[in-house]
Amino acid sequence: MAIAPRTTLIDYVSPAAPSRSTALLKDGALVVGTSLLMTLAAKASFHVPFSPIPFTLQTLVVMLAAATLGSRRGALAMLLYLIEGASGLPVFASGGGFLYLILSPSAGYLWSYPLAAFAVGYLCERGLDRKFSTSILAMLPGTCIIYALGVSWLAVVAHLNLQQAIVAGMLPYIPFDLAKMVIAAILMPVAWLLVNRQKSDTQL
Repeated sequence: MAIAPRTTLIDYVSPAAPSRSTALLKDGALVVGTSLLMTLAAKASFHVPFSPIPFTLQTLVVMLAAATLGSRRGALAMLLYLIEGASGLPVFASGGGFLYLILSPSAGYLWSYPLAAFAVGYLCERGLDRKFSTSILAMLPGTCIIYALGVSWLAVVAHLNLQQAIVAGMLPYIPFDLAKMVIAAILMPVAWLLVNRQKSDTQL
């Protein structure tokens, strides 16, 4: 069965909402649920002595959420997560609060999440998440956006030059982030394969 253009995995799996209000309620639940997953991913963190940036699972959630929900819902989920943190809820790796989004060395990475989610979701809406060879390409821009904003703001907050910021906020994390990117790039095509197989079986 042909898949409609811009169909995300969640849209393909779940039945179409019977009304606009139901569709909005469904989208809202997905956005809120994803923001909660981001909180859990932030708490699964550990600090290292050579950098002020903690290792977390957040970038993996950003990529998987964007691929599954699409560009708009993925970006909205990340925006909601930032709003939750700015309001004072302790949803970030080391707490919360408006000043965390300005003065924390991690602030730039946090700001990047909506943009990264939109970019990954946009590419996945165009079918790049359905094969590993293209899925990895869909995840790459998101990682690049996260590094670009994260390292830039780290340089400002920590009073580092660009080279020092790259050493402190990027180089140690590349193997870890490459692994997360590969995991996301594998999980999405596998999920599509399983869903397509299940739909084919139910139509027999």
